[in-house]
Amino acid sequence: MSIAKYSRPHLADCIPDLVAFARGERKASLFIKGGSLVNVVSGEILYDTSVAVVGTRIAYVGPFVEGMTGPETIVVDAQGKYIAPGLLDGHCHIESSMLSVTQFANAVLPLGTTGGFFDPHEISNVLGLPGLRIMLDEARQTPMAAYMQVASCVPATSSEFETSGAEFGPEEVAEALSWGPDMIALGEVMNFPGVVFGDPKMIGEIQATLRAGKLVDGHYTWPSNDPRLSAYAAAGVTGCHESITKEDAAARVRLGIYAKLRRGSAWHDVEATIKAHTEMGLDTRRMMLVSDDRICDSIKEEGHMNFIVRHAIQQGVKPVTAFQMATLNTAERFGVARDVGSVTPGSIADIILLDGHLADVNVVMTIAAGQVVAENGKMTIGLEPFQYPEYAVNSVKLAKPLTASDFAIEAPVSSGTVKARVVEVIENNVETNEVLRDVPVEEGKVVLTPDSGLSKMALFERHGKTGGSAIGLAGNIGFNVPAAISMTVAHDSHNVLVIGNDDELMANAANAVIGMQGGIAVATANGIVQLPLRLAGLMSTEPYETVVEQMKQISSALIQAGCTMNYAFMTLSLIALVVIPTLHISDTGLIRVTESGFERVPLFVQ
Repeated sequence: MSIAKYSRPHLADCIPDLVAFARGERKASLFIKGGSLVNVVSGEILYDTSVAVVGTRIAYVGPFVEGMTGPETIVVDAQGKYIAPGLLDGHCHIESSMLSVTQFANAVLPLGTTGGFFDPHEISNVLGLPGLRIMLDEARQTPMAAYMQVASCVPATSSEFETSGAEFGPEEVAEALSWGPDMIALGEVMNFPGVVFGDPKMIGEIQATLRAGKLVDGHYTWPSNDPRLSAYAAAGVTGCHESITKEDAAARVRLGIYAKLRRGSAWHDVEATIKAHTEMGLDTRRMMLVSDDRICDSIKEEGHMNFIVRHAIQQGVKPVTAFQMATLNTAERFGVARDVGSVTPGSIADIILLDGHLADVNVVMTIAAGQVVAENGKMTIGLEPFQYPEYAVNSVKLAKPLTASDFAIEAPVSSGTVKARVVEVIENNVETNEVLRDVPVEEGKVVLTPDSGLSKMALFERHGKTGGSAIGLAGNIGFNVPAAISMTVAHDSHNVLVIGNDDELMANAANAVIGMQGGIAVATANGIVQLPLRLAGLMSTEPYETVVEQMKQISSALIQAGCTMNYAFMTLSLIALVVIPTLHISDTGLIRVTESGFERVPLFVQ
């Protein structure tokens, strides 16, 4: 196990110092004086409360007492401010921010997120266990309480339906969970049909997790009134973030599954799901607020967990309850409430100070493991960059550059029209619709007309394995001028995805991404806008602010081409996520999710 730069010693090792403080033999290393404590344990606000920290943990919570501080004590005046536990993200993919772990920490710590439960299944699908290890080791060098999960779905379905860079089974899961206590759980089990229908690999991974004394996270999208949800719960799944209605959230809570209410950049589920509490009256203690996927520019523009807590309050949740849903509930779900999730004696000193009304969630100071790490929206410490191995920044392996001819769609007729399946994307939704359209054919090839509203989509295997590719049609993209976008962020196998309405521009965008060794490129008549993502083709190695500006240029180029969906890139990157209903594309073809599992379907309907 690597040694963390920002140490979080076990409580057992801290007890001598904590009780020495109680005897008056130690002074506080950090003392927060006279604020209003958001007590998420008792569900109340305690006014004129002070907090004494010795080293990394809290030694005292209560009224101010003379003699607790010494000449070396850092004293923080909290009068007129709220004191709250640092916010925890109960389900998050750091890769979706397109930031490295270090830069993610730089982005979210000033916003009050002091920790999270991170599922690195994106980098795991590209680099396997070494990629997961990179994320873990880099996280240990930041001040965050970063609990990692081992990806359950590598690949998301099976090699029959898609080609990823690695494959995990029960042995890999068991190995990763042995890396330390911060390897906390099995990541979201997206192959829920595999669980219900007894797939040996999925069942074996869950068994390995439970035998290691760890938890299993879920991802279930069948109807919540389907009796198979009980089978999913019976298999040991105790948390799920795929609720999109109040009924979904209620069904999970009633079966003992923590309902993770999501507000990502493009997945806006809290407004509907929180009604399980505000309208149906269900207890929130098995409800959590999570981000799932928040891209770097939405973190900059909206925020992170501070934004999600504020949003929940705006939906009618009491402020203290909303804070519970992003602190204590999350810590209890993962079994780490002794360390994080509350401002109580013995807990690690992950604390935030807030100004103004509590409902505004205006974070003005972040303390992580007893250190002031951010103040007034800025980091007060510098984090050293992580050194990545060569294989992690050179992971795009295509045999040759692509040409316009690679994007021609051969039709089963020489001319006229042919009925084809179209993957219709839905704004702010992870799912797609399957629609049938009559498309024109000339000289044996599909022709996109300006008024069709259709785009081509193609996927090229990039892990150096099969060299396979597939092509199809997409709807609701919005391009109204010749344009194309290519990316190596193509959930979850992260092959090279290309979407566009002009074959030449599609080739240009794809080759730009290949040449960058991963990233995003938008090609139009005005040229190519690029965002390099060298780390596994998923994350930038550049500073947070640089990546935000580059992402804004990508978004602007998409808007100018007519693609105006909210945080459009997030939705487009899911066109290859074959485990989600209804129809998606992989390097093996079009994959449909059915009531009984997955099936490959042809582009053309004969």
